[in-house]
Parts: sequence; C-alpha cells; structure tokens
Amino acid sequence: MPSQLTPLHDPPPFRHRKRISRRRRLLTTISLSMAVIVASTVAVVAIALHQFERSIVRSDFVLPKVDTEDLDPGEQNILIMGMDSRLDQNGNPLPDWMYDALQAGTADDGGYNANVLILLHIPADRSRAVGIAIPRDDYVELSGDLVGGTQAKIKEAYGRAMNVRLNELLSEEGLSEKDAYQQARAAGRQAQIETVSHFLGDIRIDHFVEMTMGGFYSIAEAVAPIQVCLNQATSDVYSGADFAAGVQEIDARQAISFVRQRRDTGFDGPNLTDLDRSRRQQAFLVSLADKIKQRSTLTNPKTVVTLMDVTKNYVAVDTRFDAIGFLGIAREASENGVQFVTLPVETFDTIDGASVNIVDVEKVQGIVAAVLDGSYFNQAPPAEDPETTPDATDPAAEPSTDPEAPAATPAPATPAPKKKGASEVTTYESSDDPIQAGTMPCVN
Repeated sequence: MPSQLTPLHDPPPFRHRKRISRRRRLLTTISLSMAVIVASTVAVVAIALHQFERSIVRSDFVLPKVDTEDLDPGEQNILIMGMDSRLDQNGNPLPDWMYDALQAGTADDGGYNANVLILLHIPADRSRAVGIAIPRDDYVELSGDLVGGTQAKIKEAYGRAMNVRLNELLSEEGLSEKDAYQQARAAGRQAQIETVSHFLGDIRIDHFVEMTMGGFYSIAEAVAPIQVCLNQATSDVYSGADFAAGVQEIDARQAISFVRQRRDTGFDGPNLTDLDRSRRQQAFLVSLADKIKQRSTLTNPKTVVTLMDVTKNYVAVDTRFDAIGFLGIAREASENGVQFVTLPVETFDTIDGASVNIVDVEKVQGIVAAVLDGSYFNQAPPAEDPETTPDATDPAAEPSTDPEAPAATPAPATPAPKKKGASEVTTYESSDDPIQAGTMPCVN
C-alpha cells in the first residue's frame, strides 16, 4: 500500500513560506540592530563634540592693527602653541603615572615657554595647508608687558608677560587665585600672539590653539599607534628615546620621547640639534593628521570621548574658535595634504648666558609673505653657475674643521614638485629631500 506521507525532501508550501518569513525577520532584526548601533555611535560623537565646545578653556585676544586689504576673508591663520608646562590648564599637577610616561620631570619642572610655535595657514579654497614652524630660540623683539627686557627668545614672551600680570592680579583684593591664574594665562597668550604676528611681518592671526605636554601625550595615547620613520638608530637618556632606524609604530610614551629628543647620547647616533627636534615635531604632526584623517578615528566613540577629555584639561582656544566647524575645515584641507616650512636661522650665538638663534627678520618676513600669498612653492630653483658652484673635489668646498670658524648659514632646501594629497615636511635647516606623496617623512 503506497504511503500517504509527504516525502521529506518536498516540504509543504506553507512550511517553506514560514522559513522565508523567519529569515526576513532575522535580517530585519539585524538591520535594525545595526541602525541602532550606528545611530548610537553618531549620537555619542555628536554629544561629545558639543560637550567639547562647552568644556574647553577659552580666552580672547586682541591683535595690533594689521593690513588686511590683501587677505581673503576665507583664509585662516591659526597659531599653534605647545607649552612646556607640566601642569594642566587650571594649574593643577598631572597624575603621577603621566609624569612617569612623559619622562620630563615633575610639576615643578618646566614653565610657561611656548616651545612649539607653528602658524597654520589654511587657504580660502582649502587647498594645501601650510605650517610655518618658528624655531623656539629665535632672538626677537618681544611684545607686551614683560620682565627682563624687550629682546629674548621668541618662546619666552608668554611666560614673561604671564608672570607680570599674575603678580599684579594677586595683589588685588576679592580676586580668587583661580581667576588670577586664568587672567594671567590670557595675558601670556596675548603677548605671545602679538610677538609672533610682529616677527612674521604684522600678519593677521585669526585663532590660537594652545596645548600642554599632558595634552600631547593624551592625544597620542588616544590615536596610537602612530607611524614614524628615522634615518638612523638613536638613543637619549634625557628624553628616554630609544629607536631603531626605519619606519616603525610608536605608542604615546615613545611619541613624547620622539618629539622631545634633541641630542643623542649613544656612541654612533646622529648629531642632533634643536632644529632636528622641530623637524621631528612636524613629521609627527603629519603622521597624526594622516591618522585622524582615517574615517575610523573620529567615528570611534571611545576615541572622541578621550579627545574631548584632553581638550577640557590640556587645551585652550580663543573665544571665537568654532571647534566643530574647524573639524570640517581641517578634514577638507587634509585631503590636499599638509606641508611645513621651517623659518631660516642665520647663525647661533650666546647672549646673557643663553644660547639663541640669530635671524634675518627681513628674510623671514619675505618667506612668510610668499607662503601666505601662495607664490613660495611655485618659485623655480635658482640656476647653478658652473663657474661659482663649488666642486665636490675642491678642498675649499669641504666643511671647516676649525672649532673657532663661524657656523655656516643653513641653505634653503629646494621644494620638489608636489602631488595632491601629500603631507610633507620641508625645512631650511636640513638637507633631507622634501617628502613626496605616499611616502613616510623620515627624519634624523
């Protein structure tokens, strides 16, 4: 008698429809869950950015009157100041573990020198952004109410003006130490900005961003690891640097050592100077910009919240600075690459017991003007005269070994053709070739 049961390999139509229905419900559930996760991520990032705007330390500044007739209102000149303070923005000590990671002493070390000074120029068309790096020991005329004379290292304008104002404010009745401290910091920023503007040719500075050492460490920790490249292996007991040659990924602790190293205490390492440290800082910023440009960096809620905490404790900006709007501008400009120019130093000297850089102010201002109007990188390299060009085999062309001989003036590096999207480092104090698109900036 033939079986009346339906074969197992041929399920009834209603069972097939039921299986399809379950699959659709599963896919719908997954899709909804994904949407919730994405929406939650966007919400966390948005909330963090708005909290960032509210929590960041702000102070206003007023620049001397500058000629703005030739300036496009869409341009932005932002002064980046890296402070050597071992305190947070409220004058409080850092956590003990951070001092250990910084390898730079304690809360009593350091001061209020602007050890990093970079003018970031963003063109109106958001094409290639340029960072003009100012060597911190340039001997210049300082602005503001200062202690100790009107000429000194450019980095000292901040601390000198701050100390004068703090002493004045602490003698006033009814003003808390906290308010006095913040007002004194504002006076320091004002003096530093005025000094830089005047030194560079009375240029317009639209905004400033100030960061302490603790802030730099925290940002590096939030986005680590970061790629850097060194031409030679090097070590230094003072900064804690201990690096192999070549491309490598470093963590936050190593990043601090990388940007602070200005000497090699090993036996076969490179002969480093303060100008090499400036170049390292530029190379690190290029790598940092490339890392932040990655979509995953600023869409990671944990990273964004960490960066928000950094700004609250270790960063200060001016009252008109639109941090959220600037993120869009920076991302747009970063797509076309970032390039650095280090201003030239003529020679080195000792004044009042301090080692300083002697600079040609007229030459510096000419370079800055050419960078800001866009003509600097379009200049053709000067033609070589075979009758005056030193022959490599000529003994007269060899560098002097006489320790009493004057230091040679650093020769400008010739900018190479640039490719869109390249992040580059160009320096007047180094013979290293400019960095091309798709390559890692290798430094000493």
